[in-house]
Amino acid sequence: MSRVSRKSAVPLGELIQEYLKSSRLGSGHNTQRIFAAWDAASGAARYTVRRFFRDGKLYITVDSSVVRSQLSFQRQALLDKVNALLAEDELYIRDRSGGDVVKELILK
Repeated sequence: MSRVSRKSAVPLGELIQEYLKSSRLGSGHNTQRIFAAWDAASGAARYTVRRFFRDGKLYITVDSSVVRSQLSFQRQALLDKVNALLAEDELYIRDRSGGDVVKELILK
């Protein structure tokens, strides 16, 4: 982690991101931020039993076929909302590409 001189003020969000990058905790932290964005965007946190994220794909397992059916109709809107929430999240560590984080939503 680079040293910050006392004369310059640095936002706390930047310091946390720098710490997470330097300690190699960034990917696990980002995954948890993605899961939190899913919970906020979908409103189906209580029905979600398993979450997995890899290579831009968010795998969600829900325990209700009715909820799964409703979510599948809203798949693109949910993707857009999750990515919008992550774009606003100051603690999410962005990569250089700057594109959508979640590219595909797979419901099981």
